[in-house]
Amino acid sequence: MTAAAKYLDGNFAPVAAEVTATDLEVTGAVPPGLAGRYIRTGPNPFAAQVDTYHWFAGDGMVHGVDLHGGRPRWYRNRWVRSPEASAHFDEPPVPREDGGWYAGSGNTNVFAHAGRILAVTEGSLPYELTGDLDTVATRNFGGPLPGGINAHPKFDPSTGEMHVMSYGFDNPALRYHVMDPAGELVSTVDIDLPAPVMLHDMGLTASRVVLFDLPVLFDLELALQGVALPFRWRPDNGARVGLLPRDGTASDAVWIDVEPCFVYHPLNAFDDGDRVVIDLVVHDHAFAEDGEPVSDRPRLERWTIDPRAREVLTETVDDRGTEFPRGDERLTGSRHRYGFTIGQSSVLDLGALGDDPRTAIRKHDLVGGTTVEMDLGPGCIASEMVFVPADSAAGEDDGWLMGYVYDATRGASDLVIIDAHDFGQPVATVHLPVRVPQGFHGNWIPDSALA
Repeated sequence: MTAAAKYLDGNFAPVAAEVTATDLEVTGAVPPGLAGRYIRTGPNPFAAQVDTYHWFAGDGMVHGVDLHGGRPRWYRNRWVRSPEASAHFDEPPVPREDGGWYAGSGNTNVFAHAGRILAVTEGSLPYELTGDLDTVATRNFGGPLPGGINAHPKFDPSTGEMHVMSYGFDNPALRYHVMDPAGELVSTVDIDLPAPVMLHDMGLTASRVVLFDLPVLFDLELALQGVALPFRWRPDNGARVGLLPRDGTASDAVWIDVEPCFVYHPLNAFDDGDRVVIDLVVHDHAFAEDGEPVSDRPRLERWTIDPRAREVLTETVDDRGTEFPRGDERLTGSRHRYGFTIGQSSVLDLGALGDDPRTAIRKHDLVGGTTVEMDLGPGCIASEMVFVPADSAAGEDDGWLMGYVYDATRGASDLVIIDAHDFGQPVATVHLPVRVPQGFHGNWIPDSALA
């Protein structure tokens, strides 16, 4: 099976229709304090070409479950109305503000800021969605944002600011943007680079921004051939991590060489005196063969970045193959203890179940140095799990993990809610009438975030 065909098979395969379902069966009990929507986005192409399709480039579709009063009120899935989607549905295009180096499809992340729900693909402007997941318009935060924004903003819990990166290819550079709590762009720092690299995410501490200059490079030859994701693994370009003061300029950045690798997703970062500690998932390579975006066994590591000694100390937290790290985002930029990831079940590592597809959810205690794993059972495949605190005063792991899990035995998906502290069986499973294809990122968006 080709790489393109692999991402059109099984639960990667797209669903064909937009659905609204209001009579949802629940096993267990939905925590009554949850009032909002869990929304996740991902690729769901209209008509993918098997020989050229790339999973990262599929048309964006958001999937949401509304929870209020201890019950689910609805499940909805909707294509984000990109120009292609509007044309596909023979609808007028949604209003567009200026910015981005392409239109994007909203297929990578969905989050809330300044009272708006926003779905974004890196390099484009985000699409604003209604609470019912309909597309309103693109937004540029007052701009200009010629490179759009990346799909992984960081939100400072003390200021309410949104911090996010973007990048460009014509003049290789990173751009560090800050949006205020009202959703207005207040600052941009341009940082020149030697080569046009992909930067998917960033780190944020109370005082600094963590930058990645890693050897996945834009390739013009591939772009001219019409390759959907024109990037190549170029370890000869070197690899480095940078620290930029949040109130600094490009000349204040300190760059430190690291071994060639690629990082899609940090868990969190914090200041430790002059040093910065960041927990992150590390891939040995990306886009190395046939456009494959990930390596075989990505690992959770802790990097301690010392700008004075110009060195990065690394230690492995979990080497069993893992991704999609999340934690308590009330601690963004501050010292944290816990993180949550998904990965191949250790049951499969024992070789006892053959090719049975299943994943597990892991809870990492970064202080105690332990990891516990919840196996989801045969044929169950998780997506990213999001932490939701039980209330504003709750402890770091006092709350819920939630995310979609595909159940191959019934050919449909569930919204699974897990007690993050006890980390036992799910407290509630909301059974959806359809599949939610494997996708990327999402968030719990409480009603309070849309006030």
